[in-house]
Amino acid sequence: MRFMTAVADFKCMRCGNCCTINGSVGLTQIEVDSAAAYLKLGVEDFTDQYTELTANRMGLMLKDHDDGSCIFLGDNRLCQIEKVKPKQCRGFPMEWNYDEWKKVCSANYPNTGCSQEGSI
Repeated sequence: MRFMTAVADFKCMRCGNCCTINGSVGLTQIEVDSAAAYLKLGVEDFTDQYTELTANRMGLMLKDHDDGSCIFLGDNRLCQIEKVKPKQCRGFPMEWNYDEWKKVCSANYPNTGCSQEGSI
C-alpha cells in the first residue's frame, strides 16, 4: 500500500470494483459506532454480524463475502453504508492506493459500462 495522491481530476464512476478487491478494511471505534447507528443496530450486534478480528488481533475489520468483496457492497454495486463508510474507503484512491488499483478502476476505462459518475 502506498500513501500518495492519485490523479487530481479523478472521478469515481461508482462501479464498485474497488469493493471487490480482497483485502481488509480496518475500523475505528467511532466507525463501528457510526455504522451500527446507521443500520439501527447495537454495537455488539453490528460487530457480530459485520466484523471480524484483524490478523494481528488488535482491532476489527469488515467481513468479506466468500468472493472477497466487501460485506456492504450491494447487488446494485453501491455501498450500503455510503453515508458512514470507513475513512479507509472514503480515501481510496486519492489518499492511499496500491500499484495495481488502476487495473480494477472503471474511471480509468470509460467504456466499461459504468455511467453513474460521481465524485469521491
